[in-house]
Amino acid sequence: MSTQSGPLDRKLNRLLQAWPSGAVFTQRKLAELAIYRQLISKYTRHGWVKRLGTGAYARAGDTVNWRGGLYALQTQLGMTVHVGADTALTHLGRAHFIPLGSPQRVMLISDQAEQLPVWFRQYSWNADLRHHCLNLFDAIPDQASAQMSHSGFQILLSSPERAIMEQIRLVRTNDGIDYALELMNGLSTLRPDVVQALLEACRSIKVKRLFLWAAETAQHHWMEQLDPDRIDLGKGKRQLYKAGSLDTKYQITVPPAKESPDV
Repeated sequence: MSTQSGPLDRKLNRLLQAWPSGAVFTQRKLAELAIYRQLISKYTRHGWVKRLGTGAYARAGDTVNWRGGLYALQTQLGMTVHVGADTALTHLGRAHFIPLGSPQRVMLISDQAEQLPVWFRQYSWNADLRHHCLNLFDAIPDQASAQMSHSGFQILLSSPERAIMEQIRLVRTNDGIDYALELMNGLSTLRPDVVQALLEACRSIKVKRLFLWAAETAQHHWMEQLDPDRIDLGKGKRQLYKAGSLDTKYQITVPPAKESPDV
C-alpha cells in the first residue's frame, strides 16, 4: 500500500501545485501533465478534484467562475474567444457606467467561427454569457490584446481600440448605436497606431464608417494622426440609424443632432 500511495501522493501534489486557484483544467491539460482518465477518476472519487462537465475539472474547494473557464479555453484548447466589446472596456476601466442587470452580462468574442465546448456552455457560471463569432479583422496586432489577472492566472481581452469596434459591429438598433457612441465619447486616449492598423484590417464597412464618424463627433485628438487614405470605406450609402440624418462625409445615417449623445 505504501509503495503505491507515495508516488500517487507526489503526483497529486505536483498537479495541485501546477493548478492555479480558480482555474479550470481540461482533459487535454491533464494529459499533458501525465494525469490520464483513470487517475483523474480516482482523484474525483476521493474528493481531491471536482468534475464540472465532460472533460473539465476544478480543484476541490475552489470557487470557479467564468474567468476560470475562459482561461482553459484560451490556454489549453487554443480558442480565439476572449473578453470583448463593452465588457472589455469595463474591465479596463474605460466605461463610465456598467450595464444594469443581474446576473452580470459578459460579452465573449471569437475572432473566427468556433463553438464553445458543451461543459462551458452548460455549466452554471452565475453570469449572462453571450458569445459572438465576428471574424471582424484580417489581422490583429499584438497591441490590440490586453491581459487581465484573476486569482492565480491571466485571461486575454480586447484592447480599448479593438473593443469599441467589436461593440459597433454588434449594434442592431438605434439604442445600441447610442450606447456605442456614449462609450466612444470616453475614449479620448486611444492609440492612433493601433486604431489605424485595426481599421485597415477591418472587414466591416459599417464599423469603419461609424467608428470614424463617432470619433470625429467626439473631437478626439488622436483622430488627427490617422491616415484615412489607407482605410477602405467602400462605396454607397448605409442606413445605420433608423429615421436618422445622412452624414455626407461618411455616407451613413446617424442620430439627428438633437439626439446625439453629449460630447
